Amino acid sequence: MKAIACELPSSRGVPLSRFSTSEVAREVVSTGLVKTVSFSSVWRWLNEDAIRPWRHRMWIFPRDPDFEDKAARVLDLYHGIWQGQPLESDEYVLSADEKTSIQARLRIHETVPSNSNHPMLVEHEYERKGALVYLAAWDVHRAKLFGRCESKTGIAPFNRLLAQVMEQPPYCDARRVFLIVDNGSSHRGQTCVDRLTRTFPTLVPVHLPVHASWLNQIEIYFSIVQRKVLTPNHFGSLQDVEARLLDFQQRYEEIAEPFNWKFTRHDLRNLMDKLSVYEPWKKAA
Repeated sequence: MKAIACELPSSRGVPLSRFSTSEVAREVVSTGLVKTVSFSSVWRWLNEDAIRPWRHRMWIFPRDPDFEDKAARVLDLYHGIWQGQPLESDEYVLSADEKTSIQARLRIHETVPSNSNHPMLVEHEYERKGALVYLAAWDVHRAKLFGRCESKTGIAPFNRLLAQVMEQPPYCDARRVFLIVDNGSSHRGQTCVDRLTRTFPTLVPVHLPVHASWLNQIEIYFSIVQRKVLTPNHFGSLQDVEARLLDFQQRYEEIAEPFNWKFTRHDLRNLMDKLSVYEPWKKAA
């Protein structure tokens, strides 16, 4: 029964996306293993080995052939190391990206604040008042934030964010400023590296592997913004959205500390070893 529960239903010709306890029980009976069995018994037996086929988690296999090397460079920077050497006191590490399509949704009725009898009430229907992009950079070791709102993404808006950072101390006087970015269209590939280093000679762009935004610390800040600023979304205009984002940025920076990043090269190596046993990873490699 446990073996059946660990198979995909489709591999057994069952038209289900995943098994539940009752469906496992039905499949066990249909195969003739037992004449009858209750779903509570199935649950108890599966629980002995923590088998839960009704649950699922989304993930993506690394497809970048240099995934480990590129990821390791970023992890080293988070721990103050570049090419095996510790960073100097006048070298800085920035993590940057864009948070796109932030809508201004004007609710048809005003939001009702919470009280002892009910939670906050947010009207479901709304009018769309447009959307903007929030670009931000996070100093990994100093817990400093830089951000701006733009009408759209692109090379020019991203360059304006970098100029906002690089034209002020201590970055304008730095020996090197490492910039960790993903492979978005505004900062992709060697063309991006050449363009940025021409404009900012002390900048060292460092690209993440493809599909590795979970290694980008600015995404942690964006998740905080999503929870604390944009959910629920109730804004009368894009100007209101921009003001809230920038005001929160200043408020957050007052209490911000560097993220306690614990994922290391050793953890990365263990992750790669775990992935190596899966057939999709073998094919990709």
